[in-house]
Amino acid sequence: MTARAHVLHDLEATGAADSDTVSLLEDALAQRAWWLEQWPAGNQFIVGLVAQDVQDGLLSRAGRWPVCPACEDATHALYVDPDLGGPDPTWVCEQAGLVVGPIGSL
Repeated sequence: MTARAHVLHDLEATGAADSDTVSLLEDALAQRAWWLEQWPAGNQFIVGLVAQDVQDGLLSRAGRWPVCPACEDATHALYVDPDLGGPDPTWVCEQAGLVVGPIGSL
C-alpha cells in the first residue's frame, strides 16, 4: 500500500494519473505482490521497483515520466535511485546529477 500511495501521489502531482495509468500502477502492484510472496525480505525494494515498473510502462504508452522539473529543457525523465530499488528510493536527474526528491514527493 505504501508503494501505491507514493507512486500515485507522483502520478497525480505530474498530471499523469488518468484511468489507464492507474490501471498500469495496479498491474505493477499485482505483479510485485507475487514477487514479494517469493521473496519477503524484498519489502524494502517495492516502492522503487513499482515506480520503475510504472515508468517503463508509461514510456511505451505515453512517453517519458516523470519529466525532470529541475532542468530548463524538461525533456528528459527522472530515474529511480538506487537503480534496482532499495530503502528510501529517490527521483534523480542524471543530467544535472541531483536528487529531486524521494518517490512520493513530486
